[in-house]
Amino acid sequence: MYSSDPRSAFFIPDRNKPDGLFLEYIETDMTILVTSATGANGAGYGKSLAFGDDGKPIGVFGDDPHIVDPRGLGIDPVENLLFVNSGSNRILALDRNGMIVRASRMVDGLNPGGGNFGPDGRYYVGLRGERTIMAFARELNSAGEIVLPPHVVPFPRGFAFGDNDTLLLASGVGPHGEGDNAILAFGSDRLMLPSWKVRDPELSPLDLAIAPNGNIVVSSEHPFGAANAVTTIREYDHADGHLVRVLVPARGAQFQKPRGLRFGPHARLYCVAQNEVVAFDFETGDCLGAHREAARPERPGRDLLSLS
Repeated sequence: MYSSDPRSAFFIPDRNKPDGLFLEYIETDMTILVTSATGANGAGYGKSLAFGDDGKPIGVFGDDPHIVDPRGLGIDPVENLLFVNSGSNRILALDRNGMIVRASRMVDGLNPGGGNFGPDGRYYVGLRGERTIMAFARELNSAGEIVLPPHVVPFPRGFAFGDNDTLLLASGVGPHGEGDNAILAFGSDRLMLPSWKVRDPELSPLDLAIAPNGNIVVSSEHPFGAANAVTTIREYDHADGHLVRVLVPARGAQFQKPRGLRFGPHARLYCVAQNEVVAFDFETGDCLGAHREAARPERPGRDLLSLS
């Protein structure tokens, strides 16, 4: 389930049990969704798969032929719809039964990666081929808008929105060694903010999220792809980008190939890694352990989401 090349994670807390997310010693009552990629994205199922909170498989979520090579996931905060970035170069919106209720038109060369809803209510999607970000109206009834110049970074590795509509974009290393290791900030006019800069020689970002305190958090594997790579969670100050602290795995978490980051309730931070989801107490920085029951299928996943 959580496999050799995961991407990002999204969590919706169980309102009745707000502590319950992905840790074996915490009771939960949720359905876990995983996108399992195919082709160049991994030898997976090409489906969105549903699992119980104990990792036991439930079946395919959204068994529609238009869901091809699913990747990023996001939740529409208005209608609570599941947005899926499909390898068919479309954005799909599914209800909680997995039925497609609307879809964007096919966009040649879209090649979508991860997705996030922005402060303006639009759904933003990373474009792998064009190395930029495109925004779609949540109704998916109009053409997408490129919000940053094409090839703005050599290889995008996650993005999120900070204070004052600032767009933070991680620039990492691609699968063929192309790219750099940096985090860029863009103002509300989508011009780069040169005064905000990360200087961290041990950073190789793979995803990026905004913490409850407004700081920037990234998953990192440095050097990227190396057998002896050091895997960490790294926090940077939202004001000037300086390194605040480094979170490291513990309690048996292997934390290999960390990818997607999402915050859950009570300041808990979750990171998808190879064959596990690792949880951290963000306030203390302690690693709380890993959930591995759902890792048994050993298939590459792209994104992950829990439904209460």
